[in-house]
Amino acid sequence: MYQFAKTLSFVLLMIVSTSLLAGEVRIVDVKVRCQVDCTFSVTLEHADEGWEHYANQWDVVTLDGQLIKSRVLFHPHVNEQPFTRSLSGVAIAKDMKQVKVRAKDLKHGYSAQEFLVDLPGR
Repeated sequence: MYQFAKTLSFVLLMIVSTSLLAGEVRIVDVKVRCQVDCTFSVTLEHADEGWEHYANQWDVVTLDGQLIKSRVLFHPHVNEQPFTRSLSGVAIAKDMKQVKVRAKDLKHGYSAQEFLVDLPGR
């Protein structure tokens, strides 16, 4: 009986934690090219439902969370999943070797996921 209760508790915990994260935007991939400034191409996946609930932004931030630059998404991508959008002219200090990308949607705000990116040639 104890093992059954333990297993049931684990299953319920997994269901609850999965449902809490359901609907958050997911960063699928990040590509970056750097010369003087950097260009980021970020692929997102989100269950866009329309104008009230869609992935609406991604950010390039320092490792300690300071905003470098944002890419605002102005419309839902209901029938285009996953989708990739780019941001050029991202000025990053030459001594910085890594940054993070974070994303958000209108309903949930920022996702718990952050994507660590190595900057090329640094």
